[in-house]
Amino acid sequence: MNSVDDTIAAPASPPGPGLRSIIRVSGPQTRPILRRCFEPDDLASWDSKSGARRVCGVIQVPDWRSAIPATAMLWPGQRSYTGGETAELHLPGSPPLVDAVLAQLYSAGARPARAGEFTLRAFLAGRLDLVQAEAVLGVIDADDHTQLRTALEQLAGGLSGKIGRVREELLLHLADLEAGLDFVEEDIEFVGRPELRRRLVKAVGWLSELQHQTQRRMTSGSRRDVVLAGLPNAGKSTLFNRLLTREAAIVSSERGTTRDVLRAELDLDGVAITLWDTAGWEEAISSVDVAAGAIRQDRLARADLVVWCTAADLCSGDRLLDRTLREQAAAVASLMPVLTKVDLPTSDRSSEEAVEVSAATGEGLADLLRSIRAALGGGTIHQGEWLTSTTARCRESLRQGQSALADALNALDAGAGDELIALDLRAGLDALGMICGSVYTDDVLDRIFSRFCIGK
Repeated sequence: MNSVDDTIAAPASPPGPGLRSIIRVSGPQTRPILRRCFEPDDLASWDSKSGARRVCGVIQVPDWRSAIPATAMLWPGQRSYTGGETAELHLPGSPPLVDAVLAQLYSAGARPARAGEFTLRAFLAGRLDLVQAEAVLGVIDADDHTQLRTALEQLAGGLSGKIGRVREELLLHLADLEAGLDFVEEDIEFVGRPELRRRLVKAVGWLSELQHQTQRRMTSGSRRDVVLAGLPNAGKSTLFNRLLTREAAIVSSERGTTRDVLRAELDLDGVAITLWDTAGWEEAISSVDVAAGAIRQDRLARADLVVWCTAADLCSGDRLLDRTLREQAAAVASLMPVLTKVDLPTSDRSSEEAVEVSAATGEGLADLLRSIRAALGGGTIHQGEWLTSTTARCRESLRQGQSALADALNALDAGAGDELIALDLRAGLDALGMICGSVYTDDVLDRIFSRFCIGK
């Protein structure tokens, strides 16, 4: 699958009719093959090797009565996405025309591109590393702002840069160890054991943090679940409507108005969340109460954040129950206490730390939104500091790298020779190399690029 000596072609636009279609071609015979069906208006521009250029012309297709206007976009190898000579043929979006042109290109010597093969060639040419190549797929598949942003951050090298810096440090440590092995008879020590241990502990800490953040941000391109919970009449549904800026939930002064779980999508300054309104916590009397409680518990267990609503006018007899249930919820999910209905006359606002809001007047809503965003990993941390979404492949390589460095530390503490410690360091470097692709196998590449569509 990894040969770059042949010329490949494939449609690069979605199938079906449209205003325009794009056929992508890449390889050493790109222009000679294209000339079998494309007549350029300007031969000098076509034959030029000065750089990327746009050439207008017509397509000549057998059995078609007239020439079809088209445009060729040409990139020399040093300027192209794939690292080899590449062209795109922009033509009218007629599926029969696209099929006829592809048939001509294949008969002229091109072969159909495999899934993801253009991006694979970009990786093999050093244009992208494996993490960035996966981000290309993320950009293509993104269906909201959050998914697109995380994919673009990964494409820009967010994770690659972090891994690269750790690998550079480990390479320096390995170089010091192996240099000492060359001068073992002269008793020259390039790095002392206390210093080497300090460096390894630091590297293990880096990888541990990377692994933790990667695990935590695995769903960063997905929506985060925020659940509103609390006693009946705590103002959950009113707050739900206020956050959505529309009447999505029925609001009533009667207890138990909300029986089922309501959900709605919300974009919180670029953080895509699913907001859930749940039934109030109370003693189950009927089978409906039991069912509502089971659904609520399931949703709490899946929540990224529980916003626990306590009404400011809650009677003193219910405050102990509210505190007990809140502590139970905090045991299964990250929880944020919120004091609601602060616009009502009351002299007993909670002395505990809580965001104070009034869904009726809007008081405190801005603070609540900022607090939710910060709790979900936004606001207080610069976006460039976050690891973007990654795959299980990357997490497993991080785990292997951390394990290898832990082995190196254990060998160091046990008084093992430098050559054994160096072996563990090399294993750690190889594991990290698998993430960005400095170390790879063909089956790894097959698994990654087979997820792409044809033409990408």
